[in-house]
Amino acid sequence: MARYIGKEMSRVDGIAKVTGKAKYAAEFQVSNLAYGFIVLGTVAKGTIKSIDTREAERAAGVIRVFTHLNTPKLDPKFSMVQAPSRATDEHDKSFRALQSDKIFFNMQPVALVVAETYEQARYAARLVKVSYNTEPHTTDTEAVRAIARVPTQAPPLEPPGNPEETQPLVVEHTLTRGNPEETMRTAAVKVEAEYRIPIEHHNPIEPHAAIAVWQGDKLTIFDKTQGVYGVRAHLASSFGVPEENVSVLSPFVGGAFGSSLRPNYYPALTAMAARELKRPVKVVYTRTQMFTGHGYRPYTIQKVALGAERSGKLSTMIHEVVHNTSNIEEFSDETTLFTRQVYACPNLYAPLKITNTDLPTPTWMRAPGAVSGMFALECAMDELAYALKIDPLELRLINYAEVDPESGKPFSSKALRECYRLGAEKFGWKKRQFEPRSMRDGRLLVGWGMATGVWGAFQMPAAALITLRVDGTAQVASATSDIGPGTYTVMTAIAAEYLGLKLEQVKFELGDTKFPRSPSQGGSWTTASVGSAVRGAALAIGTKLLALANQEPDSPLKGAAAADVEMLDGRLRLKSDPSRFVNISGVMKRNGLTAITETFESRPSEEREKYATLAHGAQFIEVKVDPDVGTVQVTRAIEVTASGKIINPKASHSQEIGGVVWGIGMALQEATEIDHRYGRIMNPNLQHYHVPVNADILEIETIFVEEDDKIVNALGVKGMGELGMVGIPAAIANAVFHATGKRIRDLPITPDKLL
Repeated sequence: MARYIGKEMSRVDGIAKVTGKAKYAAEFQVSNLAYGFIVLGTVAKGTIKSIDTREAERAAGVIRVFTHLNTPKLDPKFSMVQAPSRATDEHDKSFRALQSDKIFFNMQPVALVVAETYEQARYAARLVKVSYNTEPHTTDTEAVRAIARVPTQAPPLEPPGNPEETQPLVVEHTLTRGNPEETMRTAAVKVEAEYRIPIEHHNPIEPHAAIAVWQGDKLTIFDKTQGVYGVRAHLASSFGVPEENVSVLSPFVGGAFGSSLRPNYYPALTAMAARELKRPVKVVYTRTQMFTGHGYRPYTIQKVALGAERSGKLSTMIHEVVHNTSNIEEFSDETTLFTRQVYACPNLYAPLKITNTDLPTPTWMRAPGAVSGMFALECAMDELAYALKIDPLELRLINYAEVDPESGKPFSSKALRECYRLGAEKFGWKKRQFEPRSMRDGRLLVGWGMATGVWGAFQMPAAALITLRVDGTAQVASATSDIGPGTYTVMTAIAAEYLGLKLEQVKFELGDTKFPRSPSQGGSWTTASVGSAVRGAALAIGTKLLALANQEPDSPLKGAAAADVEMLDGRLRLKSDPSRFVNISGVMKRNGLTAITETFESRPSEEREKYATLAHGAQFIEVKVDPDVGTVQVTRAIEVTASGKIINPKASHSQEIGGVVWGIGMALQEATEIDHRYGRIMNPNLQHYHVPVNADILEIETIFVEEDDKIVNALGVKGMGELGMVGIPAAIANAVFHATGKRIRDLPITPDKLL
């Protein structure tokens, strides 16, 4: 019987966070610390004609002003942007600051002022004077849509320090299935529309920051990152030192959502300044600097055409996507990836193209590709439902995929049908009137919409170390991150479950390159990957204890195999007969051991290859629209999720609620506005970049349909962090149509679009 897995737990790091004991990247105390402040450029493309730093250098407390004229060249020896097989012979194309006079995007760093205090550095930064030779620029994706191209590669989520383990998010898929052109031409009913998603920024509450300390040729850096090993490889290559000479620490992260999956430009910039000045340096982004200091969700144009029989059965799906990348490197978020796997449809065409813009490189942002692609597809499904005069939920059930339409493989588990049923029942979907503008609450228009969510049930190679001490405590470690979902808690729980200890007897550590390698925290794969490694290490300790116990002639566990025993409350006991046991501390003492340490590496099983592994969800939304002013409020949201085994329901519900909130922001508020005349972001702050606040959020209910899936991984877990928001923007857009009769295909759905 499970002691912790499946039970509600409060965060083990909660007290540290609310009392200030948890240290984030910018909060570590280092002696003789200098402070850097970044100076941003003001043109979108061109070169620096001149840069005058004399007044800044004379300002009080200034130690040095770094520009492209006096910054050492960083020499990348591996590529974060090439496919794994090419990682060792291609240069890193990611942006590095102050390496030349060339301007690639507006608000690009052009100088770094380092001073004795932050205030002195910030003041002096305003005294740096820069002039430019400008060149014509393009920041409007619409203007260069016609010259979009198929991407040749995209940045892998893992650095090629271990090339055989590097896993690009981009997955090879066929563009075409069946004969979509002919079947679309002959379809009895068809819909076709274009959908747009603006550039969006992550805006985590914690600004990106780093503190760099050199001791000879050894570097220690405190960084806000989702992957300490990626930063280590990036910095080692930049400064020409062995990777083992670089220590990266990131014990707490105040939200990241993909903005720290790749090393951004500031860690190398900070480390460069520290090495040149021979003293520690701290650099912290301002909120404005964050808008060009990491990536963003790309501007995405999607053309969807659906063909169906009059019964509602899909015959053809065509989903064509163009999104922007930078002129520095290629990036693709695989917008059409899940289109191939959602509905049973024999004919498919789902190409993705990218087009260059004079902007920073986009990056992964919560539910990358999926939330964008499913917005277009699920809105198109709603449009098809109205063309067919079939209930939107019924249309999805008609096209339910019993096996993976892409590969033909069975699903390892799929409880989406139950998600639909339970969500519709809880929401009261059967009371929905089909016609738009048919439901009201007084003068307010009421709309009910729904959508499907999907995300991959990924697992990556990961390692964890456990030391079990004779006093009954355990130390557990892995170099994963905790960007907020509760990694400290879930790993503590898994270790306690399989070691048979109390939560307070287990200490889990993460975010340090001295710990065993784990993947970056992204893709909703951390629990499946690192959790499986923690489980494996705990079981390995049990195996070692059993071998030691069975060396004794009178062992009550004689003849037992490792799978027959379990650890609980200081005992190693037979599962089938708990009265047969040995005391763990006694076994260790009799063998002269004060501790037992095991490191275990988990990998996806070969059995997984025989199945399609996905997590699914269904979203039901109620909106109320003021017809006079066009305001939209999401008054009810029900999200039903099937994502395998739920380890900690308390944290899992919080994850899903957060996904719904983000989906509301994406649907109704979020957009990075660019003045294309100057190629400059106009709202790089939380005053003008709108995100939901408490007043925007009313009733949210999250429900789990648990799946017993031993194929996906030994724990039976699937990722849910991304899945929680995937279908929400589409469900809201569909509800707005139901309320108003107006189909808004360009996000966000703001009042001006409804008037």
